[in-house]
Amino acid sequence: MGRSRRTIPEELLLLALDPTTGTTAQPQSLDLGLAGAQLVELALAGRIAPDGDRIAVVAPRPTGDPTLDCALELLRRRGAPVRAVNWIGGPRLGLRQTYLSHLERCGMVHAVAGQMCGVLPTTRYQATDTAISREIKARLDNAIRTGVPPDPRTAALAALAHAVGLGKHLYPGNEGRSSRSRLRDLIRHDPMGGLVAHAVMDVQNGVAAQPRRSPAPAGRQAAPGARPAPEPARGMPMQPHHGSMARAVAH
Repeated sequence: MGRSRRTIPEELLLLALDPTTGTTAQPQSLDLGLAGAQLVELALAGRIAPDGDRIAVVAPRPTGDPTLDCALELLRRRGAPVRAVNWIGGPRLGLRQTYLSHLERCGMVHAVAGQMCGVLPTTRYQATDTAISREIKARLDNAIRTGVPPDPRTAALAALAHAVGLGKHLYPGNEGRSSRSRLRDLIRHDPMGGLVAHAVMDVQNGVAAQPRRSPAPAGRQAAPGARPAPEPARGMPMQPHHGSMARAVAH
């Protein structure tokens, strides 16, 4: 896999990077989105394929991208196909920082050291060439504006951007409401992108953590007045709670 083309994880992170603050939008869900973006990129490279709601390795040879190859090797070691929601919901500590460091090595961003409250060290990231981010966003804008089905790469990027909650970052305010709705609709144009995007939203909504219910024994009825537990809504990412102090290191 050559380096002539940016990967979907790289593009998703560049979309999330705020050029004003040097921080990433939706940091809590971005790690999940990056894990999902890796799956889409590996599928486009012909290394994995969907098997229902599971992911199967079909060609374990390396892609040449160390970060993607690490994910591919972990999938290979699983042996049997793994559910996308379980894979994305697994430990992903530091994936966002891994890609920020990767983009810095590639020269697409540069780190800016600073301090918070004059004491705590911070690191912010600025794009070295904002034209790259504008070009990525323009592809989404074009798909939203024209209604023409986008290529699988752009469709998957749109699906993941919606899944991690970047809609309000990319298309803010009331004037961006219709664009956010159309961004969500692009999820249907790429089956693999749709699979991982729904898995990302399911993880945020707690679906992966919910155990399967065993059927009630024969002849046994639910307690009077008991209500079935509500199922998390699909199609909309859960927004993280705010109010806690911002992280000192702005990854």
